Amino acid sequence: MTIRSQLLKGILDGCVLAIIEKEEVYGYELSQKLQHYGLSGISEGTIYPVLLRLQKSKWIVGTMRPSDSGPNRKYYSLTKEGKDNLDFIRTEWELLNSPITKILRGDEDAGNR
Repeated sequence: MTIRSQLLKGILDGCVLAIIEKEEVYGYELSQKLQHYGLSGISEGTIYPVLLRLQKSKWIVGTMRPSDSGPNRKYYSLTKEGKDNLDFIRTEWELLNSPITKILRGDEDAGNR
């Protein structure tokens, strides 16, 4: 496993929840949206276990709907618990993002502020 994939694994749930918060999506569409944001290399084989885990945690719900171009699709939407957890993930990310960025950029004055 690469460093990039290890880092992404830790924040992927939050990314998936944030996309679903904006609109209901199905698995392949979610994969495409992640790629649109620059997270290439995230396969559907990675997405579906994440969706299943989030569903088991009751952070999202899936609803089967007819498709214009083939079999029914399962569309995912955020639950209240999912929204609360997304807010928590966002807060935790902000608390980690700034100091880690300063450390990795070598900002020596970061600790004196």
